[in-house]
Amino acid sequence: MSRFCRHSRFIERCPICRDTVPGLAPASKSSSLSAGSRRASSSSSAAARRRAQGGRRNLRVYSDGTPRGEDDGYSCALVPGLHNSQEAQRLAEEIAYSCARLAILEDSPPGLYAEVRQQGSWERATWMCFLIAYLSPLQGDTPFLGIRKALRASGGGDVPDWRDEAQLPDLQDIPLGPRTSHDPARGTDTLSAYLQWAERAGSQVGAFSGDATWSEERRFERLFERLALPGLGRMGRYDMLVTVGRLGLYEMRADSLHFAGGTTQATDDLATLTAKRLFGIGDPLVLERRAQALAKASGVPLEALDLAFANWGVAERANLGMPADASDAAVLERAQDALEL
Repeated sequence: MSRFCRHSRFIERCPICRDTVPGLAPASKSSSLSAGSRRASSSSSAAARRRAQGGRRNLRVYSDGTPRGEDDGYSCALVPGLHNSQEAQRLAEEIAYSCARLAILEDSPPGLYAEVRQQGSWERATWMCFLIAYLSPLQGDTPFLGIRKALRASGGGDVPDWRDEAQLPDLQDIPLGPRTSHDPARGTDTLSAYLQWAERAGSQVGAFSGDATWSEERRFERLFERLALPGLGRMGRYDMLVTVGRLGLYEMRADSLHFAGGTTQATDDLATLTAKRLFGIGDPLVLERRAQALAKASGVPLEALDLAFANWGVAERANLGMPADASDAAVLERAQDALEL
């Protein structure tokens, strides 16, 4: 008689075939289960040890640090992560503010924004928009103070020469706004990288104009990708493109929020952090779909949600040189309806 069964095991050890051997006692079910449990427990313990040894160094726990309102029974399918009606009302107000800002940029831009439109040189106007987005307007009565200092320091020409360090503004004593991308440790590295990027296209105008056959949405998307420069994260790039588009320098409109990807970038971007909290998920593709659904239900341009999300996620609203009480009443009403308030 063969010692091996059809399952390629020793026949006396096979839990199925051993019962066919005369005189061989059947295996007790409890002992079989016990052996299986021991193997599973051992395997689970080994896997746990491997995870602890190999993954401990890479483990990070992130929190946006903002206080959250108590659950008061609020629920809305558009924002499944939100459970407080006051926070939902504040989100509607930030959407109304952000939409009002976009309308002001198009119709009657204040301060330095207006001066951008008055420039005789498109190169100078584009450089001004870059500094506005990179340094960020201040809060208070003199929002463009730091940006004006940087413009004066960069000379009277259209744009400084990236090859001449003396022409680049020293940002050490420049006051920075709440949405600045500037890291003092980098010095002028990001400014140099931006000007080199424009130089490769022949000029800033050439870089931002791109292909004449591009649609407004395609131009925004391609420029967002190409502006991924050292020290210029998602927030700065997005602000820059929204500003030049709304001021009419270049024809572009956003059809995506381009949420920050990767662990490090995502934890540094307020709009991405807020979207994850509001929508109760971290997948960038799902975040985009839910943001588009919210924008459509509220009847607002998708790009308005960038500043709205970022402002909602912090204690103080970033005005970006606009009146602090700006609001679009019609948008507020639509947002409240969409959020079921």
